[in-house]
Amino acid sequence: MLTSDFDYDLPPELIAQEPAPDRDGCRLLVMDRATGALEDRVFRDIVDYLHPGDVLVANETRVMPARLIGKKRGTGGAAEVFLLRQHGTPTQNRSALWEVLVRPGKRLKPGSGAVVDFADAAGNTVLSAEVVDWAQNAQKGERVARLSTTLPSLDEALHAVGRTPLPPYIKDYAGDEELYQTVYSRRESSAAAPTAGLHFTPALIDRLREKGVGWETVELEVGLDTFRIVDEDDPERHVIHTEFYTVGQRTADAVNEARERGGRVVAVGTTSVRSLESAWDAEAGRLVPKDREATSLYILPGYEFHAVDALITNFHVPRSTLMMLVSAFSTRDNIMAAYAHAVAERYRMLSFGDAMLIG
Repeated sequence: MLTSDFDYDLPPELIAQEPAPDRDGCRLLVMDRATGALEDRVFRDIVDYLHPGDVLVANETRVMPARLIGKKRGTGGAAEVFLLRQHGTPTQNRSALWEVLVRPGKRLKPGSGAVVDFADAAGNTVLSAEVVDWAQNAQKGERVARLSTTLPSLDEALHAVGRTPLPPYIKDYAGDEELYQTVYSRRESSAAAPTAGLHFTPALIDRLREKGVGWETVELEVGLDTFRIVDEDDPERHVIHTEFYTVGQRTADAVNEARERGGRVVAVGTTSVRSLESAWDAEAGRLVPKDREATSLYILPGYEFHAVDALITNFHVPRSTLMMLVSAFSTRDNIMAAYAHAVAERYRMLSFGDAMLIG
């Protein structure tokens, strides 16, 4: 198995630069997990493929205003700080440590006393970031920065100066940033959206519930590594990123009950897959609750899925761990054939693009 086995030709013009006019009006490619058979549908038709007793599990995380653009104290030079995750125990005060990415990296090194100031719309400096250390096991130049604010809370300061980050392949989007949030999102804890959920509307969720399909949630704090390709020729040598996830008691009970009565567990997105599979207790043969635990679960072809029976997902970046995950859920040949079909049929690809149902 080689990383190049998960490559495909992605025409740049197919990378969606804005969301579909209607969330549930995007296209849906339905693929039979076992045979690879394909159907072209519209996302709201997903109701036809789900049955009473099935349970959908979605990642309810919300994207943080994680992109901070400011000026380096002392020189006034432009600088950017990108928040990845809070360092240590999360707090809600006026100062906290965060793991971050910075630009320019050469001028914002730990130990140099580097501080970046961020101003609100009125030009008042309300937030500062001091680069204090390298992040543990830093592989992409991650640092630890101490954020501090003059406002009542860091949350208020971040919303005053921060921007919602978009994937690097989306250029110059000037639309409503709320369209990069799911309609059911709650706590801000991610640097990127769980994009498979962007297609759901409150009305569509209600239709599913009326049909007897359950709706439950998990939380996985999505990191930027979700966009990165695998650099190693041998994917098994790749070190996957660590993310934090939570599976509540209600969701664990709902999944276990669905499986006991013959219903399917349908993961909304790869982040839900990683959460559910990470929370699976092999010895007990059931899902168990987890509270913000770390997972480095790396799903490659050959992996045996325990908690997930069907998957709703977007189309992914070539040579990514997500291509490997969806290939593991079916077969590499089925997935590559589906992607070739999607490209030929001019599906819209990646985060703002169309969706797949693999079941």
